[in-house]
Amino acid sequence: TEQKQIETGLREIEKEIEFGKFQWDEALEDAHMNIESALIKKIGDAGAKLHTARSRNDQVALDLGLYVKEQTGETSAQLKKLQTAFVDLAEQHVDLVMPGYTHLQRAQPILFAHYLLGQVEAFARDLERLDDCLERTDVLPLGSGALAGSSIVLDRELIARELGFAHVSQNSLDAVGDRDFVCEFLFCLAMIGMHLSRLSEDLIIWSTTEFGFVEFSEGFSTGSSLMPQKKNPDMAELTRGKTGRLYGNLMSILTSLKGLPSSYNRDLQEDKEALFDSVDTISAALEVFSLMLPELKINRARMEAAANDPNLLATDLAEYLVRKGMPFREAHEIVGKLVADATDQGTKLNAIALADFKKLSPLFDVDVADVFDVRRSLAARRAIGAPSPENVSAQIKRWRKQFRG
Repeated sequence: TEQKQIETGLREIEKEIEFGKFQWDEALEDAHMNIESALIKKIGDAGAKLHTARSRNDQVALDLGLYVKEQTGETSAQLKKLQTAFVDLAEQHVDLVMPGYTHLQRAQPILFAHYLLGQVEAFARDLERLDDCLERTDVLPLGSGALAGSSIVLDRELIARELGFAHVSQNSLDAVGDRDFVCEFLFCLAMIGMHLSRLSEDLIIWSTTEFGFVEFSEGFSTGSSLMPQKKNPDMAELTRGKTGRLYGNLMSILTSLKGLPSSYNRDLQEDKEALFDSVDTISAALEVFSLMLPELKINRARMEAAANDPNLLATDLAEYLVRKGMPFREAHEIVGKLVADATDQGTKLNAIALADFKKLSPLFDVDVADVFDVRRSLAARRAIGAPSPENVSAQIKRWRKQFRG
């Protein structure tokens, strides 16, 4: 049959393209006309029926939708692989204490595993966004024609099932000019890039001599061409830098779309370069981090030492007074004075004599010494989402179950 001839001919052309043997003719304008011309040469008049009830406008929209659907799945799989790497690392260091930071200043002690699981949460939101984007990508545009369908009526529901689309577009004019799903997908990739960039920034800072919390393996760092002592976090820096490309690609397509009249316009050709570049950029970054994390050397001693700064427990000291009946704002003020006094004296909070504590409040007693036990402090942080060892272990189990799921 003609249908069988067309299918066989297209399969042959597909293989020729795959193996680089297809002869492209620039005079034929584009890929569509090249393939149609080659098909006619192969099978004769039946090939001229290939384009029946179709337009390049709805074909391009279809191809783009198929590509974004495929890449959504690929990106999701890479994100899940990276999440698993984070949970693995968290499980290996489930008891490791480190300082938590705000404004890049030491704030309160947390578990390193709590930090790692925080990254897993961020990537979970990325996965949710990709799933949501897929819902609007999973709409078949084929059959919309150039903009007004065709008098040769196709069974679009059948085509949707054959091509794996969940829905069929309901307005031909909108379908051929819709690139919302491309913008959404590029936004999803930009958000993933942003999360990877912030993660990179943390690791870059922590790898400095001043922090010394982590060390990148040889495979993911380089030396200096001049300074023999240097070990530069190149992969993390490149990931951080390439996030700007992801933002730029998103803005590029948004800017191209903003001035277009309804339906199809050739400007839409510009969506491919931005889309392909963002996909390649994110794919490489996710792969690098999935390989880099297991090789990351964690300096437990440096982290523990930094976390055992008694001043990190100033909030616990204020809460000690609150539990004894003092309003929090008053407790906050008293502890602020204690911190200032300790700083002036060149000492730490836990070195202040009990008598000096009592000068500021009679609520202080001998049990105030218990406040400066970091492990005790963490164990007390049992609210949902807080970094107690009990919570962290439960979250690791939750993620393991979800991954198996």
